[in-house]
Amino acid sequence: MTPPAAIEVTAVTDTEGVTLPDPLQANVKSNDIYGRRKKSEKNQWGVAAPADAKTFRHHKHGHKPSAKNWDHRLSKESASREGSSLKQAAKYLGKPGIISLGGGLPSSDYFPFESLEIKVPRIGHFSEQETKESGVVLHAGKHDLAEDKSIFDIATAFNYGQGRGSAQLLRWVTEHTEMVHNPPYSDWTCTMSIGSTSGLDIALRMFAERGDLILSEEYTFATAVETAAPMGVNVVGVPMDAEGMLPHSLDHILSTWDPVARGARKPFLVYTVPTGQNPTGATQGAARRRGIYAVAQKHDLYILEDEPYYFLQMQPYTGPNAPDVPPPASHDAFLKSLVPSLLSMDVDGRVMRLDSFSKVLAPGSRVGWITASEQVVARYSKHADVSTQGPSGISQLVLFKLLDEHFGHEGYLDWLIHIRLEYTKRRGVILEACEKYLPKEVVSWVPPMAGMFHWLRIDHTKHPSYPSRSITDIEDTLYLNIIEHNALMMKGSWFIPDKSVSPEALFLRATFCAASSENITEAIRRVGVAVRESFRLVEGKGEVVVEGNGNGVH
Repeated sequence: MTPPAAIEVTAVTDTEGVTLPDPLQANVKSNDIYGRRKKSEKNQWGVAAPADAKTFRHHKHGHKPSAKNWDHRLSKESASREGSSLKQAAKYLGKPGIISLGGGLPSSDYFPFESLEIKVPRIGHFSEQETKESGVVLHAGKHDLAEDKSIFDIATAFNYGQGRGSAQLLRWVTEHTEMVHNPPYSDWTCTMSIGSTSGLDIALRMFAERGDLILSEEYTFATAVETAAPMGVNVVGVPMDAEGMLPHSLDHILSTWDPVARGARKPFLVYTVPTGQNPTGATQGAARRRGIYAVAQKHDLYILEDEPYYFLQMQPYTGPNAPDVPPPASHDAFLKSLVPSLLSMDVDGRVMRLDSFSKVLAPGSRVGWITASEQVVARYSKHADVSTQGPSGISQLVLFKLLDEHFGHEGYLDWLIHIRLEYTKRRGVILEACEKYLPKEVVSWVPPMAGMFHWLRIDHTKHPSYPSRSITDIEDTLYLNIIEHNALMMKGSWFIPDKSVSPEALFLRATFCAASSENITEAIRRVGVAVRESFRLVEGKGEVVVEGNGNGVH
């Protein structure tokens, strides 16, 4: 495949063939969302109170089609799950006057936590230094709910909860999903997860049987493959180009599927990271996503849309030394600049979207959510109730204080715009360093438009030992040589889902998310030195000097 390309701004405004959401209509702006929330009794917010995301939606969705039924795709494990009988009894805890001797809930009297304080940025003042000097301190008390100070407190959050998560935070993520994606079928809903990897694990248990194959990009998130493998589920790589998975290749694989030759039934699960894909950084444009969805309809596929980098879509790249593109002028402009999600195109309920706070707030929160049809979410919840249960109550309380009581929906969009601009700067640093230090006669790349990763293609055919040495052998030598020069990148071959498939090209994955600008630049300089050494390039001349007879003798 070729390295991933940046997508032009026009690619995200193409509405042909699909109804895009109107993300910030006047009646769903933050203040109106809070004003239109349904009034609820205190028992909705109580300990282990069951929650239904459907009750937190603001739009009417009855005019939309209903989701397809997926009984025919459920695994034997999922179809046999009955859920937790003990958690089902929790629905009676909110009955007025009831005295519960049923649930095994510890008394909050013995929680050794009286209050919790967190210091967070003021809206619009997001730098670490500003937060340190003048940040806002948010307070959570033990009995704020009973004292009418808040709808979420320590006594509630630190106790047992439902697998769907707390009603308080579930309400917020449901409103966010409706505002940003507005799924075009009626019976969509959300439920909390403990992160996208756990969400994927449960989804695979729901839909895949041992011996099944699933479909993904030809280079894909290694942990996804490693999650599936112990279940006896393997991954078939679908060819990619600059915008990720190719719909015609996906269609060809499925249309010509031979169960006997493949040793497995025809796949129906597609796992994809459409935005800032890990590892390639590729981002599917709107037309590409529509193409993939059309193939899914043709072959009755179910799509797992893993989108941790969705809000890390950066400013358009205009080249080295070019002036910066002005930031989005409004929340509406920001949301309209985003490539529409597969969820926003899903008229059949054939997409499970995996969302996470990991890349935009903190990975250690271990809080995310899925969006899918009511049928699929109900089945997902039966798995969660007897395995992961809900996310950490401590994390949910902290996020509720930040997102609901402090940021609000508009403040969160301000934060996301801030993150967008910061990652755009980091991308600029690594691209400038690559232009300066990497030998372009051997190394090529395309600027990523989203995410955290920069995918470098190394022309292995110019290595002095090729073809007598394999691509993986050359890759390994180069990888170790880079480490010798005190830099680290990931091997591209690590991201090939089928380890029996030999790579046809040599790639390295770099990330620009954590290191300082100075360290990013220095690391790329060291990589450039290592590449020149490995390929025996004469500095500044762009020549390949081969010692010996080219058969690997050095």
